[in-house]
Amino acid sequence: MAIDKKYVDQILKVSEKAALASSYLVGKKDKIAADQAAVDAMRSELNKIDMNGEVVIGEGSLDEAPMLFTGEKLGNKNGPYFDIAVDPLEGTNFAANNLPGATSVIAIAEKGNLFNAPETYMDKIATGPIEKGLIDLDFPLKRNASNLADFLKKDLSSLTACVMDRPRHKKIIDELKQLNINIKLITDGDVLGALYVTNPKYNVDIFLGVGGGPEGVLAASALDAFNCHFQGRFIFDNDKDIKDAKEMGITDLNKKYELNEIIKGDSIFCSTGITSSDMLSGVEINDNKYTTETLVTHKSLKFKETIKRTNLIEE
Repeated sequence: MAIDKKYVDQILKVSEKAALASSYLVGKKDKIAADQAAVDAMRSELNKIDMNGEVVIGEGSLDEAPMLFTGEKLGNKNGPYFDIAVDPLEGTNFAANNLPGATSVIAIAEKGNLFNAPETYMDKIATGPIEKGLIDLDFPLKRNASNLADFLKKDLSSLTACVMDRPRHKKIIDELKQLNINIKLITDGDVLGALYVTNPKYNVDIFLGVGGGPEGVLAASALDAFNCHFQGRFIFDNDKDIKDAKEMGITDLNKKYELNEIIKGDSIFCSTGITSSDMLSGVEINDNKYTTETLVTHKSLKFKETIKRTNLIEE
C-alpha cells in the first residue's frame, strides 16, 4: 500500500518546525537544550496529524527520554497506523558549536514496515544504484572498491569514500590511503553522510564504517527512494545490547540486513538543514518568516527533491 501523498507536506512541516526550534540555540554551546527544543517542536507537530503513529526509533527508551521515546504513541488517533523514526537533531555538536551539518530528520512507514533498530552500533555500507551482489559487507574493502570502480568505469584513485573520523575507523582509513582512494572524513552526521551517495554532485561513491543503528534505518528510508545499495549489521558486544536485541525479537545477532529488510513498502523521509552543509542550507530567519531547505523523498511516488520554502513564524 502507498502512503497518501497528503502526508508528505505534513511530515515536511514536522521536520521544518523541529529545525526552526533548534535553530534558536545554534552556537549557544548547549547541545541538550538544542536537542530538547527540536524534540518538543517535533512531538507537538506530530500530534496534530491524522494518524495512529508509534515511535519505533526515537530518543531512547521511556526511562531515558520523556518524549519521543521508543513505543510512544503519536497523532490524533484518527487515520492510518504508521511507524515513525526520528532524530530531531542529528549533529547535536554541530548545532551547539554552529558548525555545518546539523539537521532534523524523520521517516514514516506503514505499520510493521520500519525496522525497530536497537540503540547500538551498526556496520554499514552504502553506494548509489549498482548491480546486485557487487558490493557486500562481507567482502574485503579492496574487493568492494575494485568492483565499484569497474562498475563506474573509474580508476581506484578517482573513487571517493565517506567515513566518520573515529579511532575505530583507523584500519579502514589506512587501507583507503594504501589504495589511493580519496577520503571524505565527517565528524558527525551519520544520516547525511550515507546520503552523499545519492547524487553524483556530492562526489562520494561509497559510505562505509560503523555508526549508529537508528541512524542507519533513517538513512535507509531515503536511500530506498533513490534505489541505492545499503547493507547493515548490528554490533552486539555487551550483555545489555544482547539482552535488548533478544527482547526485540532479534535472534541472529550476526545477521546482515539488506535494504528491503530494514525498510519495507512505502515510506516518506524528510531531513531539514539547521546549520548549512554542502547538502542542505540551514534555517534563515528574517523578521516573522523563516526559510528552510529539506530533502524529501516519497518512495511510491518516486519523489525525491530538495524543497526550499519560506513560512511564517507562528506566535
